[in-house]
Amino acid sequence: MFIIIIGLGGIGRNLAAISVEHGDSVVVIDQDEDRCNEVIEHYDVMAINGNATDKSILEDAGIDRAHALVATTSDDAVNLMACWLAKKFNVPNVVSIVNQKEHSDFFQEVGVHISENPDELVANRLYYWSENTDLHQIASIPGGTIFQLDVDQNAPMINHEIQELEVRDFVFIAIQREKGDLIIPSGRVRIREGDKIIVFTKKEAEKDCLAVLNRQLKSSA
Repeated sequence: MFIIIIGLGGIGRNLAAISVEHGDSVVVIDQDEDRCNEVIEHYDVMAINGNATDKSILEDAGIDRAHALVATTSDDAVNLMACWLAKKFNVPNVVSIVNQKEHSDFFQEVGVHISENPDELVANRLYYWSENTDLHQIASIPGGTIFQLDVDQNAPMINHEIQELEVRDFVFIAIQREKGDLIIPSGRVRIREGDKIIVFTKKEAEKDCLAVLNRQLKSSA
């Protein structure tokens, strides 16, 4: 894949690293020359020091042959304009973070796949991890996240059937028992102490799902 990344903050830099690890051709654009110099010292990328809302900068980056453009700056106006231009160049996959939720509609009108307020998403996840340190993220996939949770001793739902759980936008994928047995659960399977519960949650419902699961699978003692 040939990917253009706008912004070299924490998200953009990490995305560049992941893309390189996957063997992609990567171009990064940032207005900070020091950031551009730093990233090319560590990763096999092309770095352009400039404004991604400038059509000529995007053309220098190879926008006409890009498979994807991802905007990661902290300025929604910059992200939106860069994405709009990418759409004009018929880039197949255009993705952006949205720092302020009230701006989401603008991105959706342009047809951009968005991730709303990444700082808030991370903060929420850290909060629920602080409640349950046995909560592990296994994978992030389009539309949601797969988590694994360990069922605590004396958790409210021990010996209850899965169908009794308060379900809210999450799906059980599997249960791993203490002896290593892997179960693809039906609603009649009973939850046991020590079970490792693997679930898929929708991205937009992650906060509520983790709260529900922690309340039912974590000991209140």
